[in-house]
Amino acid sequence: MDARLLDPERAIEEAKAQTGLSDFDDADLPARLARLMARLGEAGLDEEGRRRAHGTAVGFLVARLQVIADRRRYPIDREEIARPIIVTGAARSGTTLLQMLLGQAPGARLLKFWEVMRPSPPPSLAGPDDPRRAQGDADWREILERIPAWLVSHPYNGMLGDNPPECERLWAMDLRAVMPSGWWRTPVAMVSAGPPEPAAQLRTHKLMLRQLQYGAPPRRWVLKGVRHHFYLDAVLDAYPDATVVWIHRDPVQAIASRVQLLTEIYEGIIRGGLDRGAMRKAIVAQGRAAFAELANARMADDPRVHHLLYKAFTADPLGEIERLCARAGLPFGPEFRAAMEAWLQKNPTNRYGRFGYGLDVFDEPIERMHREFEPYRARFGVPIEAS
Repeated sequence: MDARLLDPERAIEEAKAQTGLSDFDDADLPARLARLMARLGEAGLDEEGRRRAHGTAVGFLVARLQVIADRRRYPIDREEIARPIIVTGAARSGTTLLQMLLGQAPGARLLKFWEVMRPSPPPSLAGPDDPRRAQGDADWREILERIPAWLVSHPYNGMLGDNPPECERLWAMDLRAVMPSGWWRTPVAMVSAGPPEPAAQLRTHKLMLRQLQYGAPPRRWVLKGVRHHFYLDAVLDAYPDATVVWIHRDPVQAIASRVQLLTEIYEGIIRGGLDRGAMRKAIVAQGRAAFAELANARMADDPRVHHLLYKAFTADPLGEIERLCARAGLPFGPEFRAAMEAWLQKNPTNRYGRFGYGLDVFDEPIERMHREFEPYRARFGVPIEAS
């Protein structure tokens, strides 16, 4: 076995050699890389898995070097990220549908997977035949070949390279996030270089938005992250004029759905080596801790944070968005409504099949779980969702 496959110094050397660049503009990045490589080394990967992990890490480093070089070449730091709309909420709570509909507003702009995966040179300077578009499509075809069930659970993946990634993907090149859509070639489950660093992550978030926006006509970003509600203070420090939309779902249903989703994803990535029972317990434990923390979320009552209920939103998505816009001072007119109606007609949520999950993932009676989550449901007015 090649002993240097997970050597952080080798990955850095290769990234520099591939690009002819050397400035990461981040003195702590080598230390994060070393921690990440150490954790990957503990994951029991075979040589092919280690090679894939090494290649993925090099890709993140290459992107970082190129983006920093672009900042030297173009006046990217002058870009203003004005009045973004940031959707957040627990995974499996309708965040993507909400983002997609808000993204139909005149003058709105969504992230695109192909841009985030290969952000240099600034994608807004790209022509219609830029090969990165086709590469992004090819990436998603490869992902869906490995994880076909992901198309059913998340039908937006059918957009391929135009699929809007979560904000967490924006700081992957700093090795602060390990999203499945970045590591799909590496047979490993969830791994991280360390605990969250919200302020640093949001600095990279803004750096990337400026990179993607440079050279484009002014438009309003509509973004989505499934961790933003844990550090609203950092989000609103980075974007003081943002509108944050937090959607809430019954925790029992959200956790159960997430267990099924992540099990399907990581079974495709790991290819037979997944301990389903251990993953189920880990996801349930994480979910319980998360909702307990969110019941006391700081800044949840900030006037820039607007709350939606999953049940109300899925029952009347356009009506809920119109009411949201009225509360948040966002424009809403017939053109926006017509665009959302057209999008919904073209993109039914079950267009690739029906996603199913069960509540048997919990080791305790469901009634006890509902009592456990009562502080969260009471804080935000979240009803129990019928099975």
